[in-house]
Formats: sequence, C-alpha cells, structure tokens
Amino acid sequence: MDSAKRIMSGTWGEVWLDGDYVGECYKCQAKWSVNKDEVSLAGQMAVDTKAKSIKGTGSIGLHKVSSRMATKIGEAIQSGKDLRFTLISKLDDPDANGAERVAYYNVSFDDLTLADWEVAVIGKVECPFTFTKSKLLDAAEDR
Repeated sequence: MDSAKRIMSGTWGEVWLDGDYVGECYKCQAKWSVNKDEVSLAGQMAVDTKAKSIKGTGSIGLHKVSSRMATKIGEAIQSGKDLRFTLISKLDDPDANGAERVAYYNVSFDDLTLADWEVAVIGKVECPFTFTKSKLLDAAEDR
C-alpha cells in the first residue's frame, strides 16, 4: 500500500436487492462462519479443529424512507412463505485500487421490523439475513 488514501471508505458503498438499487442503505455486512469440531490427536497437546460446514450471515442497515421491506416480505412471512433474494454489495472508492462487488444468493431475511421510532431520532431499520452462496464479481486489486 503506497498511501492511506487507498483504504476503501464505506461512503462509496451501494446495495442492490433483486436488481433494485437500495439508495437508503447506509451499511452492509456479510460473512461466512466456519462450523468446526474439535479434534484431539495422539502425541499432540494442542486441540486441532476440523471444518464441517459454513454459514453465511449478514445484515443491511436502512434509513427509514419507505416501506420497502414490509412490501417485499411482509405478507409472505405471515403466510409461511420463505422468499429468497439476490443481494449485491459494491464498494467503489475512487481513491482505491478498483471496485469490489460481491453477490449473495439465496438470501433469506431473518425478521421484519414493523415499527421502531423515537421522537427527534433519525429512523433506521436493521435487516439481518442468511445466504447459502456468494460470488466475488469484481475484485479490488492489490497494487
């Protein structure tokens, strides 16, 4: 890294949900967690681990500007339907070494906030989700 200006800033982040731009999104996080079993080996004091599965989890934070999530999943979850989506996150800081885009597939939202407000407080909604596949669409280069 030649300069601190190469550090990517979340200011330049964007999210799309099933192809629709989500302009009210102010944060996005997604990660794989590795589920492991502990394994003790003969002649070795340290306990090792064996990976057995992975779980994709994430969350998007939205400024409360519309009923987007209630419209997308509200009726479905009440009738027992488990709707699935494709979510794409993009981070494209103009001072960085390229943009990073990641697609998350089979996205299932964990809950739906119907109301969460307070006088003199900017409205925000947290939308946690799980996913079963991801793909790096564009990678920021290490230069």
